[in-house]
Amino acid sequence: HEREHEREVSELAAKHQEEMEKLRAELKEEQRHLLEELQQQMAATHKAEQEQAQLQSQTLHTLELEALRLTLTNLHTSQLELSQSNLRKEKETALVELREMLNAKRAQEVALLQSRHQLERDRLREQGLRDREDL
Repeated sequence: HEREHEREVSELAAKHQEEMEKLRAELKEEQRHLLEELQQQMAATHKAEQEQAQLQSQTLHTLELEALRLTLTNLHTSQLELSQSNLRKEKETALVELREMLNAKRAQEVALLQSRHQLERDRLREQGLRDREDL
């Protein structure tokens, strides 16, 4: 039972690791996609602002571009923090569920072992009584 328990724990850990890797890959892909979108948005905005800069002073253009960069950086940072927070919450939930499952499994195994131990004591007690009666 100990080996079976260890095997089950190992399988659960492997599944958990696979799920975490999958989540990380999905998060990385989402981040890459968001970064591409942000880069496209920044490129489009930059081009539009360059055309507008012909009519405005260079100082105004620089200030607008810096404000846009900060906004996009803050947006990107917020999205990353939210994604990381969600991943942490999912990981914590998965770990709690795994811990609960393992505790329940262990309790079942302990109860089974106690039951077997009691049956073996009863059998030995009865065998002892029979041996004494035979003498």
